[in-house]
Amino acid sequence: MKSNKSSSGSSKPPSNSSARVNKSPKQQRKNQERITTKDADYKQSSVAPKHSSPAKPVKKANSPQVDGQGERIQKVLSRGGVGSRREIERWIDEGRFKLNGELVKLGDRLKVGDFLQLNDRVIHWEKFAIQPTRVLLYHKPTGEVVTRRDPEGRPVVFTQLPSLITARWISVGRLDINTSGLLLVTNNGELANKLMHPSTQVEREYAVRILGEVSEATLEKLKEGVELEDGKAKFDEIHFFGGEGANKWYNVIVSEGRNRLVRRLWESQEVVVSRLMRVRYGPVVLPERLKTGTFYELTEKELDLLFEFAGLERNEPVAVKAKLEPSKGHVPRKR
Repeated sequence: MKSNKSSSGSSKPPSNSSARVNKSPKQQRKNQERITTKDADYKQSSVAPKHSSPAKPVKKANSPQVDGQGERIQKVLSRGGVGSRREIERWIDEGRFKLNGELVKLGDRLKVGDFLQLNDRVIHWEKFAIQPTRVLLYHKPTGEVVTRRDPEGRPVVFTQLPSLITARWISVGRLDINTSGLLLVTNNGELANKLMHPSTQVEREYAVRILGEVSEATLEKLKEGVELEDGKAKFDEIHFFGGEGANKWYNVIVSEGRNRLVRRLWESQEVVVSRLMRVRYGPVVLPERLKTGTFYELTEKELDLLFEFAGLERNEPVAVKAKLEPSKGHVPRKR
């Protein structure tokens, strides 16, 4: 197993860097609304409680175990990581699914005993119907790629995660190879899609180390918005966090997940970013004591809060969770 010690030395962001460093009244209110996990080793891990969820109605879902009508095909398969709901709906329109020998139509539901095929290959969908949701907080180091296979042979995130008996891990957003920090992964495609969808506008917070001084005029311009090659973009908030000499640390917040957005915004003002680390995704904060290359799994209570934040009903049958197989990633246990 690779060493979990950071090699950055003095390049680390200030030790108490998390969402709580922001000084604005708005951010202070958000910080007060977060709750802390009871895990003694990860007291900085947090998920927004009920009253901080988006002002959207929570989607109610009828349990197939209650009404006997089954669940929509796209919902079951997205939960199992086969694809997003939108992708599966497109595949249905393209005639790629068969249910009990007949072409699937939008709105068709899966019930016990149904025989489902995708491109004439059998899908054992029943395992997705009883699969409990899991979410991992992975502390991605620089140098790893958020992909399942890399043609250049670079280390990939998914080989560092535990294997699942059913389905697969889905990353909630991406981090480029030179960016470290918080990466959420889940086996629930519907939850992942909701947290990534542009309409949700989930905040992402980053600790950024830059070279040199930045004028107040430049900071104001970055908050007002600048034109990039793919459209106008801005930082929702920027907070100076310290630093001496040539290196300065800032915490910035964006509400969209465009590729390399944080780096490109700084570079548009000819500011050099020497280190970039994501410290928060929506209501979830990177635990300070979580070492690079290791993960932490959200508790049942934290999962409930994350579902509520996403505006989804957590309606899962009672089942024993699938066992996580050993992997390179691990969470140090309290001694």
